[in-house]
Amino acid sequence: MNIESGTTPTLREALKVWTKIGVVSFGGPAGQIALMHRMLVDERKWIDEQRYLHALNFCMLLPGPEAMQLATYIGWRLHGTIGGLAAGLLFVLPGAIVVLALSVAYAYFGRLPLVEATFVGIKAAVIVIVIEALLRVAKRSLKRPLDWLIAAAAFIGIFFFALPFPLIIAAAALAGFFASPHAAMSATPSAHPPVPLSRTLGTAALWLSIWIGPLLLLALILGREHVTTEIAVFFSKLAVVTFGGAYSVLAYMAQQAVETHHWLSAGEMLDGLGLAETTPGPLILVTEFVGFLAGFRHGGEPALAYGLLGAAVTLWATFAPCFLWIFVGAPYVERLTSSPKIAGALAGVTAAVVGVILNLSLWFALHVFFFTVEPISIGPLQLSRPDLATLNIEAVALACLAAFLLFRMQAGILATLAISAVISLAWYYAV
Repeated sequence: MNIESGTTPTLREALKVWTKIGVVSFGGPAGQIALMHRMLVDERKWIDEQRYLHALNFCMLLPGPEAMQLATYIGWRLHGTIGGLAAGLLFVLPGAIVVLALSVAYAYFGRLPLVEATFVGIKAAVIVIVIEALLRVAKRSLKRPLDWLIAAAAFIGIFFFALPFPLIIAAAALAGFFASPHAAMSATPSAHPPVPLSRTLGTAALWLSIWIGPLLLLALILGREHVTTEIAVFFSKLAVVTFGGAYSVLAYMAQQAVETHHWLSAGEMLDGLGLAETTPGPLILVTEFVGFLAGFRHGGEPALAYGLLGAAVTLWATFAPCFLWIFVGAPYVERLTSSPKIAGALAGVTAAVVGVILNLSLWFALHVFFFTVEPISIGPLQLSRPDLATLNIEAVALACLAAFLLFRMQAGILATLAISAVISLAWYYAV
């Protein structure tokens, strides 16, 4: 496919670049989006600035990892469906392979005192990393009084009343939609005019079958009550509501995986997030860690085989829908992103994400800084009460160190995690 005012590479040239992006895409969605902008817009001019921003806005409206979907969209514009598949898969696979290897090692060795001591530092650093993400998103998103109101309402709804995440996102999108002006914006003519409705429906049916079909077959083979089927159902639902990127849905996912399904503990959930932070690819790859542990512990024998199956099912349920959203919506991107109403809905969702990330920060911090946290109910309020006598001084000190490294020294995520882990290990040997 041709991209106006840009240089169209061969498929082989594109594959090399997508592989490089997949291997070095550290730093979460902000870093990944910046990396792709530099490599694809500035250096190679494969897509122009305006179309890149149009695509980014569209991907931020979708559930799922926006950076991976942005790569998929650009791959589609360059080389059609094959290009989109190649870009999306190569963006995810390097990190998925690393996370799987780390998950296997964690399942067998994660409870060793030496490994647990190392992860104290990782957990503390993750708290600061999430707070840094909160500040970054808030600075970019909260520009109007309405934005602050939506963010505050989202935080109160999820932290104090445990309202369902999809309900919060839907309400925020509606608020932004109806608060936006009616005036039309001029749209940039698209290189790809909207396709016939029959073709759109055919594409949707094909990718819906690719997504759901294997999971249904697996459920028929293993049964509705098997943990692998539960994994498929849970992460398929999650794939539909992960608006705003991984940080916005981690609290919902963590609470469900820990408190409802009992697949792992809150501390292990933080360990998985720390592993995902140290690897390339989307942060949502933390779901692979959860799926592996769920299958490994609750699938039966052989445990490793069910763990690998759990990881595979999680990856499929998480990322197959991304190709559905992109391949169905790609021909309509520039028309959609030129609508003030859609832009208003996006602003509402992004504002709500700030409140959700704040909830995530507090939920994680409570479980890292205190050994004992008890859920309590006061009428409609759903709260978490830490036992102040169980304060973890080491975790608090390591979090302060991570904050100094990240905010004062401007150290990167990997450096902050590595230094925190090493100091935590040294602390373990010292005491």
